[in-house]
Amino acid sequence: MKHAQDPAVDAYLDRATAWRGEMRKLRAILLECGLEEGLKWGKPCFQLEGKNVAILQPFRKHCALMFFRGALLEDTHGLLRSQGPNSRSAMRLEFTDEAGIRKTVVRSYVKQAMAVERAGLRVDLEATREPELPEELTRALRKDRALAKAFASLTPGRRRAYVLHFTGAKQSRTRVARIERCTPKILAGVGPNGR
Repeated sequence: MKHAQDPAVDAYLDRATAWRGEMRKLRAILLECGLEEGLKWGKPCFQLEGKNVAILQPFRKHCALMFFRGALLEDTHGLLRSQGPNSRSAMRLEFTDEAGIRKTVVRSYVKQAMAVERAGLRVDLEATREPELPEELTRALRKDRALAKAFASLTPGRRRAYVLHFTGAKQSRTRVARIERCTPKILAGVGPNGR
């Protein structure tokens, strides 16, 4: 059943300066598959029974159709790309022109994503390997028992966010400075963004 077009998405596409044709073509396929649309995070997002399935992402070099649980899809055509080195669930299809959007291929991925959502499948984020702790953090945790206990009691997502923040620094002294700045937040049980 094809869903009605959302006027907010119409306005978004009318304002788009890049990838307008590609996004309109992808939108038509998504609506034909029976997804509902709306704007989320300022971009056209497609849902099934209120659950996010896919979102359109215009980039400088390509337009993407990102599946929120793309890691659970079978990449039957070898087209899924990772969102980035730290993404564990999302995968996307990338397009550089309208001709590259083959309706039957896109539909096959969308139908898979809908089946994943209907089945209630989730990426097991606990089973994915946590990033290795930088040596500077390991030293700080060994030296400060309260910090070690607080860090261990953080949620896996918060621990991961801290490790990624610390390892994002190229120099050891910068990593040490970041750890020192974040110690009060870790002790408070919050993530690097204060939540």
